Amino acid sequence: MSGKYYEELEPGMVFKHQVTRTVTEVDNLLFTVLGHNDQPLHLDVEFAKKSIHGSIAVNSLWTLNFVGGISVRDTTLGTTMGNLGYEEIRFPNPVRIGDTIRGETHIVSKRESTKHPNAGIVIFKHFGYNQKDEIVMTAVRAGMMLKKPVKA
Repeated sequence: MSGKYYEELEPGMVFKHQVTRTVTEVDNLLFTVLGHNDQPLHLDVEFAKKSIHGSIAVNSLWTLNFVGGISVRDTTLGTTMGNLGYEEIRFPNPVRIGDTIRGETHIVSKRESTKHPNAGIVIFKHFGYNQKDEIVMTAVRAGMMLKKPVKA
């Protein structure tokens, strides 16, 4: 288990995730059609050529899912009770097929849980970057993190 317990996460910490991925057409196609998203901007090359982007724009929810997913090993693997919500999700630059995406997670704040004495709430801010170091995604996430088990 490589996730961090509540006590191990402190505001100001930054996790630069080592997993990166070059987005393929298959990634975008599968994610888009599995979600029943018929937006031609993600699926139709000719339509996308005429858009402000000039080419297919990768489904933004794929980007959110990827950056959130690569954060798990470093932050929450086996140490979370679950996500409480996402907010302030932004996609300031489009992701294109062939872009290589990387991510980092910042610990924004934390507080004890009033409902669960064995847990606390941590606010994470996720950043996704392309190979040009442009921000392609930001999101703030609240997670319910387990406290270290008490040894008997």
